[in-house]
Amino acid sequence: MAQFDALFQPLKINQLTIRNRVVSTAHAEVYATEGGMTTERYVKYYEEKAKGGVGLSICGGSSVVSIDSPQGWWKSVNLSTDRIIPHFQNLADAVHKHGGKIMIQITHMGRRSRWDGGNWSTLVSPSGIREPVHRATCKTIEIEEMQRIIGDYAKAAGRAKAGGLDGIELSAVHQHLIDQFWSPRVNQRDDEYGGSFENRMRFGMEVLHAIRAEVGRDFAVGLRICGDEFHPDGLNHDDMKEIAAYYDATGLLDFFSVIGSGCDTHNTLANVIPNMSYPPEPFLHLAAGIKEVVNSPVMHAQNIKDPNQAQRILESGYVDFVGMTRAHIADPHLIAKIKLNQVDQIKQCVGANYCIDRQYQGLDVLCIQNAATSRESTMPHIIDKTEGKVRKVVVIGGGPAGMEAARVSAERGHEVILIEKNAELGGQITIASKAPQRDQIAGITRWFALELDRLGIDLRLNTAADEAMIRELNADVVILAVGGKPFLAQNPHWGVEEGLSVSTWDILNGDVAPGKNVLVYDTICEFSGLSAADFLAQNGSLVEMVTDDIKPGAAVGGTTFPTYYRSLYEKEVIMSSDLILEKVYREGDKLVAVLENEYTGQQEERVVDQVVIENGVRPDEEIYLQLKSDSRNKGQIDIEALYAAQPQPILAEEGEGYLLYRIGDCVSQRNTHAAIYDALRLCKDF
Repeated sequence: MAQFDALFQPLKINQLTIRNRVVSTAHAEVYATEGGMTTERYVKYYEEKAKGGVGLSICGGSSVVSIDSPQGWWKSVNLSTDRIIPHFQNLADAVHKHGGKIMIQITHMGRRSRWDGGNWSTLVSPSGIREPVHRATCKTIEIEEMQRIIGDYAKAAGRAKAGGLDGIELSAVHQHLIDQFWSPRVNQRDDEYGGSFENRMRFGMEVLHAIRAEVGRDFAVGLRICGDEFHPDGLNHDDMKEIAAYYDATGLLDFFSVIGSGCDTHNTLANVIPNMSYPPEPFLHLAAGIKEVVNSPVMHAQNIKDPNQAQRILESGYVDFVGMTRAHIADPHLIAKIKLNQVDQIKQCVGANYCIDRQYQGLDVLCIQNAATSRESTMPHIIDKTEGKVRKVVVIGGGPAGMEAARVSAERGHEVILIEKNAELGGQITIASKAPQRDQIAGITRWFALELDRLGIDLRLNTAADEAMIRELNADVVILAVGGKPFLAQNPHWGVEEGLSVSTWDILNGDVAPGKNVLVYDTICEFSGLSAADFLAQNGSLVEMVTDDIKPGAAVGGTTFPTYYRSLYEKEVIMSSDLILEKVYREGDKLVAVLENEYTGQQEERVVDQVVIENGVRPDEEIYLQLKSDSRNKGQIDIEALYAAQPQPILAEEGEGYLLYRIGDCVSQRNTHAAIYDALRLCKDF
């Protein structure tokens, strides 16, 4: 622990002593009910982090104080009613019993929401200016509404205190209502709430004074701000330093949380939760700049993923405590593993942003590589040894499904053999990591490789398993995780057999050299097509990316597609939508791609050197079909037991022969999380 002494220094915030300098910062979890009440799932999610040693958790990103601030698709916690108080008490008790502290972020979203749901509210903002990301109109807020909302803030803070929480964080970041008043970009009023600096600060000041009148001076109250909005007409770093110093001088705040960038446009939104394309802590300088002008402790949380990084930041005095939020989504036991000298066993966040991108799609926050996160009621973070029969488990395929199946089976105490035909583990993760901006995804494989080695698994690389080999191993359980192959045979007119078209895998793996003038056709609109286009353009190709969907990368989340678009536009990639690739034919030494508009039926042609297609994955079923008939369970998973997180019933039955299961893409194409989740929920009860 001496190596990480700065992390483990206690920190006093008002009357609280935080046991270390690591925080899980406020984020929308999408685990609350439609009415905004916290659930058992919500409580266990935060309890696991406290159990794992985090000093402070700030829950409920963008939790609303007023009934006219919509809770939105992210199911924020509803602090506008006393019904939340007993829910908070359950949450506080669960965290406190493990020595952690728990706060909640409270806010009124102002214009930053949608009106078409919940109470179908009329949105408000200082000057009625629409927000680009949510595309929702709003009215100009009136004085009487301000007074009501200020009172709502105070009552919400009182409910947090009554519920036993340790404090609140006011959100004045992401262009919520308080910082909408701050910014001349949004605030064009000519009354006492607009124009001069003091006038623009007035609403936030009145909120802060009302909260203190409600909760008293001994309850922790912090303020989350951005260090620079990154808009030419917005608040710059000097402006934000002035604002922070102004609020700090009141003596009413106990801490500041500082991040970089506004997020009222798609481009700036990508900055707020930096994905793997960003360098480590890209906006730390902004937090350090705020720390120079305030006396209150300052926290920063953006792309801080590993303890060495956090130690350096704290040791250098840039900030007083660090947010490691996605790091704790990936591994809620991060702190405990540092204490146990198990740093190599930390499942480090790779910045895939699967978690936050799901939230922006209205889905529950999940981790791409940890299927137990937020499923603590049914899925274990720590795998216990079996109390039953020790089995011989043979896993075929070293992608994410196979690696997790092997890891979990070995943790259970079984004899495990993992066979992989390639020279390295990873499967499609390895392919994905070869694209620009995506190299950090290989961190998933690195962690698995370390774990498989620690567990003493019999790993056989460069080995193509066949039916005879598998039968000779006399396994009790055979798990097939052999993945699939690019599905290019769907349309014979694409000319794959004649070599007229190739797959994105061919390009990223280096099996086919990039052409000079390339058409990339993407029907899936997730990462592979964008990655291939980016890879080709980086290697000197002139690229047009074509899709039959509404736009290239339509299924890529809101914090990730902007970083792709920045790169593709910079490399002058042409992006075309609503076009179906009908056929490819050769004309001299060139290829002609025939495209058809989905809506008009009109056809157009492109003359290119190369056609690259992303059309998903077709399961590899060959070995499965060879082994199925002789297996005790005929290759079937009892899905009622699987979905209920219960053991497979056949495990309790005696019988000769092997059980056969298949998971991941060799069943059907889904994604990395699905593959890992299936492996965990199947194998945890072996």
